[in-house]
Amino acid sequence: MSNTSPLKDSPLGHDVVYPTRYDPNVLFGIERSLNRQALELPEQWYGADIWNGYEVSWLNPKGKPVVALARFVIPWNSPRIIESKSFKLYLNSFNDEVVQDSDSLAGRMEQDLSAIAGAPVQVTLWPLSALSGQTIAQLEGRSIDELDISIQDYTPQSGLLACLPDAPLVTESLVSDLLKSNCPVTGQPDWGSVQVRYTGPQIDPASLLRYIVSLRRHTEFHEHCVERLYSDIWQSCQPERLLVYARYTRRGGLDINPWRSSHADSVQEPRLARQ
Repeated sequence: MSNTSPLKDSPLGHDVVYPTRYDPNVLFGIERSLNRQALELPEQWYGADIWNGYEVSWLNPKGKPVVALARFVIPWNSPRIIESKSFKLYLNSFNDEVVQDSDSLAGRMEQDLSAIAGAPVQVTLWPLSALSGQTIAQLEGRSIDELDISIQDYTPQSGLLACLPDAPLVTESLVSDLLKSNCPVTGQPDWGSVQVRYTGPQIDPASLLRYIVSLRRHTEFHEHCVERLYSDIWQSCQPERLLVYARYTRRGGLDINPWRSSHADSVQEPRLARQ
């Protein structure tokens, strides 16, 4: 399975027929290297693309439907991302598929998704009851959205980023809910919240907010936007340590939450108000 034709051949932006039977061939991979060629990325970095699936269902051996929530973790160093519409089609191909149990389904998904991504993908399935009492939370850090600033740039401008004059070394986390970009194929808006956690010369929060908003008319996939944020902040502000983490609103029953870091960090996974 190696469905990695040019992006124009992906199901995104095209009318498609939903599969009525299990079909791993609907999955479509997009090479990460094509986007990364334009970025100044460090030799050593870390991360993952965390997907949450809210529309996962199959039939048990007696033909009774089962519903679940799913978590998919795709490593940042996999050769390919998985195009989201193809992912949705793939998940829906299980709707009338008889599956022995959730463990065997997770194993089959891991095999199929890993083949497309080119690296091991982790799949976890939960019954809805397992998430009873889950609270709405926020990304940890100081919000910069209330800064009273003027903004004129709505395409990416790394030159907007700056540290404060005589910036002291700090460790802090800055958060914005004003992240927006657009799908490079359909033009549909992608909405998200972003956390910038770093150690280094103190970043001017107004410059960071202007830069985040400068992606507003930019067309790029979620994962690529986070890598652009990471690359530009790393190069412009030269922190000792940096983590950029975005949580996007769902589309088609899937939300995507990529993070990139200079160190082998971990991230919390709060469910935000818009998720």
